[in-house]
Order: sequence, then C-alpha cells, then structure tokens
Amino acid sequence: MRAPRPLKFAVCGICLASPLLALAQRAGTGSERVHQLLSEASTAMHIGQYAAAESDLRQALALDPRSMAALNNLGMLLSRMGKPAEAIPLYRKALHVHPDDEITKRNLAIAYFKTAQYSAAWPLLQALTEAHPQDFQTQELAGLTLFALDRYTDSVRYLGRAHQLQPTDLQPLDMMGKAYLRLKEYKSLTDVFTQIMELNPNSAPAHVMMGTAYDEMGRKADALKEFTAAEQADPDYMGVHSGLGLLYWSQADTTRAEEEFQQELKRFPQDPVSNCYLGKVLTVESRPADALPYFERALQADRTSREAWFGIGKAQLALDHPDKAVDPLRKAIALDPDYAEAHYLLGRALRKLGKETEARQQQRITAAIHQKENAMPAQSNRETESEPPTPH
Repeated sequence: MRAPRPLKFAVCGICLASPLLALAQRAGTGSERVHQLLSEASTAMHIGQYAAAESDLRQALALDPRSMAALNNLGMLLSRMGKPAEAIPLYRKALHVHPDDEITKRNLAIAYFKTAQYSAAWPLLQALTEAHPQDFQTQELAGLTLFALDRYTDSVRYLGRAHQLQPTDLQPLDMMGKAYLRLKEYKSLTDVFTQIMELNPNSAPAHVMMGTAYDEMGRKADALKEFTAAEQADPDYMGVHSGLGLLYWSQADTTRAEEEFQQELKRFPQDPVSNCYLGKVLTVESRPADALPYFERALQADRTSREAWFGIGKAQLALDHPDKAVDPLRKAIALDPDYAEAHYLLGRALRKLGKETEARQQQRITAAIHQKENAMPAQSNRETESEPPTPH
C-alpha cells in the first residue's frame, strides 16, 4: 500500500490582491504626508527596495493608524517578503475599519492560505467566489483550500470552475487529478490525465499521478511505465524516484528500491516517504544501525508516521536494545491501536526486559487483532469496475 505523501501547493501563481498604487489612491486620508509616504512606498516596492517600502508604510500608519491603504499595503509587502503571518493582524485591523472591503478580505484569505490556516480562509473564499464567479484566482484558491481541508469532492467543483476560466492552466487540472486520486475515482482521474497530456505530453506531475493510481489498483506494470515516463520527462520532479522505489519494494527488489530512494533523497533530503522506506530496506538487509537515521529523519518531517516509529522500535530490538524499542513501539500503537506487528514486537521487547505479564498482554492483543482480521469478509472485487483504461 502506498504511503501518503505530504502535499505541496504551488502558490507562486497567487498574486497580491491589489497593486500598491491602486490602494494608495483609496487612502481616504487628508494628510499630504501620508499620501507622499504611500507613493514613495509604491515606488520602493516596484524597484525591490522592500526595507524602504516597509519603513515608509509604517510611518504612514503611525500618522494614520486607520489608513486602509497603509494597512493593506504593508500586509501585502510583508506577504511578499515571506511573512504572511505578520500580515494577518494588519488585514484584520483593516476589516475592523471597513468590514465589507473585498480587497482586504481577499488579501486576508491569501494570507490564511499561505500560513496553512485553511479553515479560516474558507469562509472568506466562499463569499468571494459567489461574488466573483468569473475570477480565476479566487476559484482556484477555493479549490486548493478545500483540498487541504480533505473536502475533495467540493475541491473538484471549484477547481473545475477555475479550469473552465483558464483551460490551459495546468495547476487546476493537476490538483483535480490528485483529488480524484484521493477519492479513488479512477475514470475521472483518467479524463483529467488525458487533458493534461493534450496540453503537455511531458508532464512529470501527471505521469506520477497516474502511476500512483495504477499502483493503488495493483497494476504494477502500468505504474512502472508511468513513473518511467515521469523520470524521462523530469528526473528531478518530487516523487519520481520514491514512486519507483515503492514499486521495487513491493516486488521485494530491495537493491533497486534502495537505489531509487537514495536518488530521491539526493534531491529531497527530508522526504518522509523515502527516508522511512529506505530505513525499511536497510532493516530487511540486516542493517538496523544504518536504518535508524532514516527513520528519525522521516519523523522530523512527520511525527505521525506510525511506520517510522515502528521502524525505530524494530531496529532497536534488532540491535538488542529492548529498552530503546519500547517507547517508539508504544508511539506506533498510539497512532494505530490495531497495529498487530507493533504489539507483537512490543511484547518481545517487554519479555527481554523481564516484564512477562505485560508481554503476555501484548501477545493476547496481537492474537485478538489477527482473529478480528481473519473474521472480516473478503474484499469485494467490484472496485476494479472503476479502473481506467490505459491512456494513450
């Protein structure tokens, strides 16, 4: 089963909602000095002198703390400087001055999105999409926000609107495909893949997406073709080599799996999937000491990875350090109480530590989990009815 990958949204296309000079014209203050400072800030911003622009805008706010132009412009400047969190209180203050100002609402929604405050961004975006149904950026950002909230069906609706507004823009299609992948709607995913191929036959993201879908359906040969196509299109694209590594891992080809995970980590050293699975490969190859740093690096990126916690516990037990194995195994179990393998290894570690009563309890839990799993009905094969045809 493919491990989940953290999603990275391409927000480079999200622009600030209004140019500095335009907001300066809406300043609404009689102070000539404030107007002058806003104009100077606009010029400084235009030529990339951000420090000077920030100084001018803060002076303007000192003179007129309720200036909508100064509040919004400083917020936008901070966002451009990579400080969207610092922009949020400025936008909130601006909305306190003028609660219905749409430019400010839009800026605030973007700042919330950039700081991963998706639940806060959504109500603003929902209202903006209704008010401006033909605005591409707002529809796209709404779709991305809903995707981040795991509302994939709703996300597709807004991304679809964005696609209709700008049919040649690949990001809405790419995210629609990812949403259909999460929903396991493979027919719709194939339709999206076909559209992307018409726009860009060498789209590495699309090939990775389709390869992932085929892998999930057990169509390993088709998955290999797609990941290979992705590698040919862009060998440096995130997920290409980890995808190949997972395929080789599933086929017990640890040598090639290790090579691919290493290739991914050369490009993306913090990738939790490659770090975790490379740790698994090294553990299988009886190299638990070498495996430990990779599991630990996986946890640096994702503290909720039950596989990484389990991997550390297993490696420590293999190194005959049962005392160091207990805590990570308990953490894996806390993340997944039905993790039979973790209960089993925890029992072994506890037995080595002389805690026989606790060890027997873990043994009973392991047996109960296996009994429950064996009692479950076989999974229906009807799911294969939705498998996509091989795209051409």
